[in-house]
Amino acid sequence: QVQLVESGGGSVQAGGSLTLSCAVSGVTYGNNCMGWFRQAPGKEREGVTSIATVFGSTIYADSVKGRFTISQDKAKKTVNLQMNSLKPQDTAMYYCAATSWGGSCSFRIRYDYWGQGTQVTVSS
Repeated sequence: QVQLVESGGGSVQAGGSLTLSCAVSGVTYGNNCMGWFRQAPGKEREGVTSIATVFGSTIYADSVKGRFTISQDKAKKTVNLQMNSLKPQDTAMYYCAATSWGGSCSFRIRYDYWGQGTQVTVSS
């Protein structure tokens, strides 16, 4: 059974930092894509960042470049999202997602598995 469990969300003031974590089980980790997506109320879900677990190559949305960093711990099958210089427009439900195959880890590919999400709220 595949499980993606996010943690680390919360409320923070603008300019602050948060770290999200995603613990993965049931997926063949190490040759697949892991991604973070977010959805704000009334808006479509959007890709934030992704990582190809085999090489560690990453992709970032323009809106978070230079502020967010995705990383992985292969031994623990965990993907982290370090978020710095947070802005009110970063407020959203953040979801961890995984594919069961490797390749180019763009935001447009089909992610097979999703976590339940963790809320991030940034106040001005």
